[in-house]
Amino acid sequence: MKVLVDTSVWSLALRRSKQVTVSTEQQAIIAALADLMRDGRAAMMGAIRQELLCGIKTQAQFDALKSTLTAFDDVALTMQDYEKAAEAFNTCRAHGVQGSNTDFLICAVSINHQLPIFSIDNDFQMYRQWLAVQLYLP
Repeated sequence: MKVLVDTSVWSLALRRSKQVTVSTEQQAIIAALADLMRDGRAAMMGAIRQELLCGIKTQAQFDALKSTLTAFDDVALTMQDYEKAAEAFNTCRAHGVQGSNTDFLICAVSINHQLPIFSIDNDFQMYRQWLAVQLYLP
């Protein structure tokens, strides 16, 4: 089964400075992503790709990351994915839960395409209270 990898996980693995020491928990997350990549199970979305590429300081770093990410095709989104994202936004907002449009699009793709979300962003735990998203726990 494919797993929709959130920006937070990709960023930890691909955008952090190599001089920064990572915790044992972070090492496990990076290893789990490496396993998904090796097995061809890591799924990407255009919105996640955009988030990863935003804010890169140099053109060389941007080009290197962009090149790395070309190994991953984007999940093809449909009109229903965008409609489900709006519905998810409205459902969560009605219950006092705020989130970004990108997060709700990730939730919609997870639901519509039956892809668990691999994230270290605690917001997805909160969304689970109101949305039928599955989380990937390595």
